[in-house]
Amino acid sequence: MIKLVMCLHRRADISREQFKDYWLNKHGPFFQDNAAIMRARRYVQCHTIDSPLNDAMRASRQMQAEFDGVAEVWFESEQDLMEAMSTPEMQELGAALLEDEANFIDHAKSSAFIVREHEF
Repeated sequence: MIKLVMCLHRRADISREQFKDYWLNKHGPFFQDNAAIMRARRYVQCHTIDSPLNDAMRASRQMQAEFDGVAEVWFESEQDLMEAMSTPEMQELGAALLEDEANFIDHAKSSAFIVREHEF
C-alpha cells in the first residue's frame, strides 16, 4: 500500500478550533462519502494538540512552527491511485475537494506527498 500525507496549515483568518471543527465535522464526512470514488482504503485526520511538549520538541531540534494537522490517506497501490485519478468521476470530485479544502486549508503553506511505510 501507499499513503498520501498532507501536512496542513489553516487559513490565517480562522482559529485552530475553527480549522479542527470544519475538518472533522464537514470535510471528514464529505471525504468519507466519496472515498469509494477515490479508491481510498483508509483516511485519518491527525489534529495537532496544544501542548508545551510540542514547543519543547520543536525548540530542541530548531524546527519550524507546527502544522495544524496531518491527513493520511491509504491506497492499495500507486497504480490503483493513478487509475482512480484518471476517471471523470474523480476529476470532478478532485475539483470539489479542492474547493472544500479552501474553506479551511492554506494550500500555499501546506505540503502533500506520497509515501510508503516501513514499520520497525
